[in-house]
Amino acid sequence: MKFCWSTLYVKDMEESLNFYEKIIGLALNAKFKAGADVEIAFLGDGETKVELIFDKNKTSINPGTDISWGFEVDSLDDMLQLMKSKGIKIESGPFQPNPKMKFFFIKDPNGMKIQFVENGL
Repeated sequence: MKFCWSTLYVKDMEESLNFYEKIIGLALNAKFKAGADVEIAFLGDGETKVELIFDKNKTSINPGTDISWGFEVDSLDDMLQLMKSKGIKIESGPFQPNPKMKFFFIKDPNGMKIQFVENGL
């Protein structure tokens, strides 16, 4: 069995695409209309994708507080600098639970918790 994708309903497709492409670094894999009021985009080149859905009729977005998506980065310090330069608030961290890992959390434009982690220090 393969894990195909994780879905997030978004408030603004273009703002979310900009975030996931330019901040996270995911490539747009596919984008299409799924009816008159729904637009879907898939991002990522690997086995697992991020699916973003914009529905004009959905009045509120609630990604929850107990879910986060983690992305491995080469340099946590570089990501911290990028967040600062883009005016993105660090929600918590950086943390270093062991000598080989450190991470911090931000939120995407929809309130989804995003974790950046550097492994193998």
